[in-house]
Amino acid sequence: MASQLQTSCPASWWTIGVCILAAALLPGLQAQTVIVNDTVSGFIGTDVVLHCSFTNLLPNVKITQVTWQKATNGSKQNVAIYNPAMGVSILSPYKDRVTFRNPSFKDVTIQLSRLELEDEGVYICEFATFPTGNRESQLNLTVLAKPTNWMEGTTRPLIAKSGRTEKILVATCTSSNGKPPSTVTWDTKLKGEAEFQEIRNSNGTITVISRYRLVPSREAHRQQLMCVVNYQLDRFTDSMTLNVQYEPEVTIEGFDGNWFLNRKDVKLICKSDANPPAHTYEWKLPNGTLPGSVEIQNNTIYFKGPVSYSVAGTYICEASNAIGTRSGLVEVNVTDKPLPQGAPGGIIGIVGGVIAAALIIGVAVTVFIVYRRQQKNRAETDSDLTDLPPSHKPAPPPKRKQEMKSHLTAEDIQVVHLDNMKHEEEIQKLPLQTPYYDMSAAEPSPYSDKLNSGNKDCDVHYAELDTSALASSPSPRTSIHAGGDLVEYATIQPSLR
Repeated sequence: MASQLQTSCPASWWTIGVCILAAALLPGLQAQTVIVNDTVSGFIGTDVVLHCSFTNLLPNVKITQVTWQKATNGSKQNVAIYNPAMGVSILSPYKDRVTFRNPSFKDVTIQLSRLELEDEGVYICEFATFPTGNRESQLNLTVLAKPTNWMEGTTRPLIAKSGRTEKILVATCTSSNGKPPSTVTWDTKLKGEAEFQEIRNSNGTITVISRYRLVPSREAHRQQLMCVVNYQLDRFTDSMTLNVQYEPEVTIEGFDGNWFLNRKDVKLICKSDANPPAHTYEWKLPNGTLPGSVEIQNNTIYFKGPVSYSVAGTYICEASNAIGTRSGLVEVNVTDKPLPQGAPGGIIGIVGGVIAAALIIGVAVTVFIVYRRQQKNRAETDSDLTDLPPSHKPAPPPKRKQEMKSHLTAEDIQVVHLDNMKHEEEIQKLPLQTPYYDMSAAEPSPYSDKLNSGNKDCDVHYAELDTSALASSPSPRTSIHAGGDLVEYATIQPSLR
């Protein structure tokens, strides 16, 4: 900082001495400090304390006076003065509201009582010292204003009308003269909308107004509407229950569908949901007059004596209140005999459901048991077949001709030569092969062993040999039939065992 002071001094010889003197006094300036609060706040009507203390590490510096000031529109206004020689002085308009707590040259804390909105601003604590001059610090005082909150409902009646879409004012919530402004919300299940307005007052406070509007309906009747105001850490709530007027909604009770001849003590009751309640009920038939055996008492029509066919018809009840008139009807029919009285529908449904569930479970269990038994039987059969010797195992079913041909190769066909004289004799010596599904241990023939050993992949089983075909064949080739299917042409090896 000393270097900054030196560079800022004009380049003239007569000012060099002043700059050097200021640089020499700079350590003394750093040794003197005025300590105050950064910010102070309080509500209107309460008291606040403005702290101010002075740290002086230079023994040769003398304090001559301490002054509290308020900055107003760029100027300073004295609030309180402490002078060791002349005492304490409080200036107007703070004369009755400002006091020094324990005035000294080290601490000049004051108390400002009964805060007013005009007290808000910047306050300066200034120490006059010699020979170093004045030292000061400033703080900000904020004055808070707690608002006044209330809620009021509209004086206009809320009337629900069919086809109405206009939203009308239901309630108003106000938070008046708050500083800072409050936050206003609505807590309700109603399907309305809220609008907000802020008004800045001349004294610096703010008034917040919220209005709630909706379309009156039957569903909105007796619903709660709550206003919620949040200010600082305070919470204000107020609520009201809506009173919506609507015309009657009419229903008729008493007819159970079982009015039969000579039944006694039957009646019809007209009930209405209305606000205000219905004050007039009127019974009538659309095509005629009421039977002479009926008696009407307010909203109930009584049928005297036993029921007859003349009681049947369409009964209409009209209910009226201050909002309007609406009607309801019921179709009454009379039967010759009482309808059979069975178990209540609910019980029948429950019993039927239980029976159906039991049947489904039983079928599922049965299918599961049958399936498990089949699986077990198959497993046992496979195990038995595995234990049998190869000669006792049933041969697999013959493959089709095309499949057999696809597995035969040139190496599987052996070409042998026979003498013409021994051809028929050797063929007659060949024994017949066992049937396809014969489980007995048959003696294998030399011819079948020879052919099977050369063509294991074809799974061919020979049932018989067509000797007539061999005898009539002009050549030593023959055709062999397996299970009735033509298999292949081959020649017979002469050295048959």
